[in-house]
Amino acid sequence: MHDIHPDDCIFIRETDSTWRATELARGPWDSRAQHGGAPCGLLAHLVESAPSEIDWQLARLTVELLRPVPIDRLETDVTLETGRASARVEITLRANGKRVARAHGLLVRAGTLALPSDLPRAAINRLPPPEDCPRPLRIPGLPEVRSFYYTAMEGRVAGGDPAQPGPAAAWLRLKVPLVAGVATSAAMRIAAAADFGNGLSWVLPADRFAFANADLSLHLARLPAGEWIGLQASTSIVSSGCGQTITQLYDTQGPCGVAVQSLLIMPR
Repeated sequence: MHDIHPDDCIFIRETDSTWRATELARGPWDSRAQHGGAPCGLLAHLVESAPSEIDWQLARLTVELLRPVPIDRLETDVTLETGRASARVEITLRANGKRVARAHGLLVRAGTLALPSDLPRAAINRLPPPEDCPRPLRIPGLPEVRSFYYTAMEGRVAGGDPAQPGPAAAWLRLKVPLVAGVATSAAMRIAAAADFGNGLSWVLPADRFAFANADLSLHLARLPAGEWIGLQASTSIVSSGCGQTITQLYDTQGPCGVAVQSLLIMPR
């Protein structure tokens, strides 16, 4: 495991609209490009920071990864529309003058409801707690170099076997700040972790196929508590080269949301 340095982070804020990615944003497919979880976490930060009031909660984040996001300076444009009960944020991420990603965020005004004690609840499996999951997460075919997957994120296997194809579960937590000098929020943590669903539940070997996701749609019933984010993921693909990963998201208190990724399958 590569050492963590005291000043390590994934992004450095240069101005209100420019950010520089560090080597800890690096992804598995191209040493010059970011792991999808890095821009997803940054975009979650920008979405939840857009309204001036503090009583908004992220309910949905959809990120479209238009092309590989380089490990370079990034520029952002933010548009905010606010209503009485909801706010919508659109963000464009550019590198070297080209659009590389865009995000659509839905925030709802947070409140407190007196819910009935007999409220029906969906029957969803719970994950064993992180402290009962000592096995480190290792995904076959992903390089063990200083990067987002191997250095910035800690993973522990919570179900299935990520060394074999098929559904699997894991706990993930960021080990470094997503943005230097900024406290990593719950929304940033879960957006950064949710992008791991397709790699966790891979169905084709990474040395023969690339299975990058073109988007990530994150729907949250509530924000997660604590630093650990649980993923229970399943991937399906078809011969046309399309695929889909559906991931149930957890914190240590139970389920808190779901993520869906559209996959592009390509032979190497």
